[in-house]
Amino acid sequence: MPSEPSANPELLDKVINLAKRRGFVFQSAEIYGGFRSTYDYGPLGVNMLRNVKAAWWRDMVQMRQDVVGIDAAILGPPAVWAASGHLETFTDPLVDCRKCKERYREDKIDGVCPNCGSTEFTEARAFNLMFKTQAGPVEGEGATAYLRPETAQGMFTNFNNVLATIRKKPPFGIAQVGKSFRNEITPQNFVFRTREFEQMEMEYFVPPAEADEWYRYWIDQRYNWYLGLGIPEAQLRLHEHAKEDLSHYSRGTTDVEFLYPWGWDELEGIANRGDYDLTQHSNASGTKLEYFDQAANERYTPYVIEPAAGATRAMMAFLLAAYHEDEVEGETRTVLRLDWRLAPYQVAVLPLSKKPELEGVSREVLAALAPQYSCDYDVTQSIGRRYRRQDEVGTPWCVTVDFDSLEDRCVTVRDRDSTEQVRVPIDALLATLRERTGQS
Repeated sequence: MPSEPSANPELLDKVINLAKRRGFVFQSAEIYGGFRSTYDYGPLGVNMLRNVKAAWWRDMVQMRQDVVGIDAAILGPPAVWAASGHLETFTDPLVDCRKCKERYREDKIDGVCPNCGSTEFTEARAFNLMFKTQAGPVEGEGATAYLRPETAQGMFTNFNNVLATIRKKPPFGIAQVGKSFRNEITPQNFVFRTREFEQMEMEYFVPPAEADEWYRYWIDQRYNWYLGLGIPEAQLRLHEHAKEDLSHYSRGTTDVEFLYPWGWDELEGIANRGDYDLTQHSNASGTKLEYFDQAANERYTPYVIEPAAGATRAMMAFLLAAYHEDEVEGETRTVLRLDWRLAPYQVAVLPLSKKPELEGVSREVLAALAPQYSCDYDVTQSIGRRYRRQDEVGTPWCVTVDFDSLEDRCVTVRDRDSTEQVRVPIDALLATLRERTGQS
């Protein structure tokens, strides 16, 4: 029986270092000393994050006829959050260390202050995680607004609008990718837990009698999505919540967990929310959020199955899973073995030399590839150093243009993972890459 995989605490520092050094993630406002728990995504990070979201959207919306997308507002009135339960129940237990006065989320410390080692804390009190602001020029209760702590509620409040315009019937889903904001007490572990983050959520509306079936279906779908994009099975597991640990709206929740450097933790949650959300908003707004089944001549409130993932958290997991160190020609190499669909650059075009005679062919190759793939063009340092640089940022293929290319119209294609190199005619280059990516 294979042994249980273990966490690798050193991996986090290695990936954080690479992320900053190579332009994936920067500390926000770093020149001013930074701002806690906020990060900026650099040239490579923004490419990869867009690729993660695009892969999710493709599988969850584009490739399905039963799911559509929306883009709901970030700001929302208190009535929405009162009906959803966020104003009353969206809290974490806050404690203060009596010695150093640092504040912590009670369930995230092990009885000892991480700052000073004291074991004396204040009584826990409920701390609401929502960001509150004012909408418009006049302050007062009527102008109060909140930044959304999740993208889900916009999909519930738009249920009737979507139903009327797309003419779907349950089971069908509404999907959304966007920013959410939570005033976390203890942000931690790089981009894993931050106050500003991006979510990829889908609300799947089903007949109540089919809820359990669809709940299990979406657990399998979401687990397999991560496997299909390169996370090893040994680093993934499913964790079903005990009844006493369920959220107030949940009839069942299962997390897809990833083996982070600090141990197993949530990557995505799949919940059977029952009819809680549509019922709450129906009662609070006075607008019925129901579906009329003409064939059965019955009206009902659909149950909701919700796969909810963090785009930034998923990107972090993909980076951690892809990070490897191996040896090539007697030297230690750092390589990100990212799936080509997620890699910031999918192809790097590398002229062997800066000499002008190579530029024309190199630019021709780049122009042919750029409409199909995200490309880098690099002429600095030796070709060996450029290969290592592309390996470290996860570029699956390097295309080298050399002086022979001027005569034979061929280029060298190098594979990131195997480091094997093959000579390919320029006219066949696109077809060669499409074959390697599995594109028809």
